[in-house]
Amino acid sequence: MNERLRKLIEARARVWEQMKEIRDRADENGLIRGEDEEAWNRANTDLDKFGAQIEEEERAVRLDSVDRSRLTPPPADENRTEAAEPSHEQRYTDAFWNMVRDGLSDIEPEQRKLLMRTAMDAKELRALGVGTGSAGGFTVPPAFRNRLVETMRTFGGMLNVAEVINTDSGANLQWPTLDDTANVGAILAENTQVTQQDIALGTASLDAYMYTSKLVLASLQVLQDSAVDVEGLLARKLGERIGRILNQHFTTGTGTSQPDGIVTGATIGKTGATGQTTSVTYDDLVDLIDSIDPAYQANARFMLSQGSRKAIRKLKDTQGRPLWEPSLQVGVPDSILGYGAVINQDMPAMAANAKSILFGDFREAYVIRLVTGTNLVTFNERYMDFLQRGFMAFQRADGTLQNGAAVRAYANSAT
Repeated sequence: MNERLRKLIEARARVWEQMKEIRDRADENGLIRGEDEEAWNRANTDLDKFGAQIEEEERAVRLDSVDRSRLTPPPADENRTEAAEPSHEQRYTDAFWNMVRDGLSDIEPEQRKLLMRTAMDAKELRALGVGTGSAGGFTVPPAFRNRLVETMRTFGGMLNVAEVINTDSGANLQWPTLDDTANVGAILAENTQVTQQDIALGTASLDAYMYTSKLVLASLQVLQDSAVDVEGLLARKLGERIGRILNQHFTTGTGTSQPDGIVTGATIGKTGATGQTTSVTYDDLVDLIDSIDPAYQANARFMLSQGSRKAIRKLKDTQGRPLWEPSLQVGVPDSILGYGAVINQDMPAMAANAKSILFGDFREAYVIRLVTGTNLVTFNERYMDFLQRGFMAFQRADGTLQNGAAVRAYANSAT
């Protein structure tokens, strides 16, 4: 753990201890009043700030852990008499970034041929009509793709918790769905024929929707300045944009011309009582947990927005213990009733009939399909009157509920 992250976690823990003391002074109805209410609100704001900074620092740590060794050549060996032949991957990486900085027409002919040949090879793996090589689009180098995908993950909670599969082709994929928890084995008597119990398999269709980062403009000065990490800049901005829209659709997608979101497909496990349009109780959360088969509870966690987490912070169990506890370890999520809590800002806010909280084993419940071969399209001439180049990334993806029994939703009351 780096020093900054350690200090942030310790500071958040101190604020939380102060909040617990304030909450212990609540009146007989559980309400925090007067000066304590003002102190609670200030502390709650500080807690959110520390939490946001901890998430940003953890995100930076994850991005720093991505292998970037293939983006830069190793230091020269003075005792070496003959340079080693660069690999195809390294030659493609060099050609790709020369194209980004200088444009396709201004790079060496051999590098241009390598880019075009690789683009055509990649096109054969994709469905008809989606190749973009002739329009200036090229499959990004593996090391850059790692950085791009890692950035997408940090801005998309669903990519971190769901099952993710990668395919070379974008053709429609029939994916099996399964809930076998109701079926059990049996004792077999001697000389007795074994009975048959079929697995109730269903199917869901995984398509490959084309997602775009939209256009990002960069000046020639930035692109050609050797001190600027162009790879990091593009990976961060393009990955953030695609990560946000993917997470939105994987969470609340309608299933019509976009992925079927996990909230959309999740069964309601507990509905709040009348009057709970913007609240949840301890008993509601206990009932939500118990609406999941124990087979899925071992790897289960909560998923909710920051606003819903704020409502839970004030809750206690029957022994007066807080339901929410902040994490004191890097990489370990905050917890609710002992289960990890994933903050997903695309989760619906608490409102009438809203499925505002999910609980379950998300890797078992939801599958995400990514078509490998992220493409980067460059606009070399269109913005040259401003001495700028344009960049746009494409990622093909889809997602669907694969085991509805593994996740349940808490729905706020209608009135």
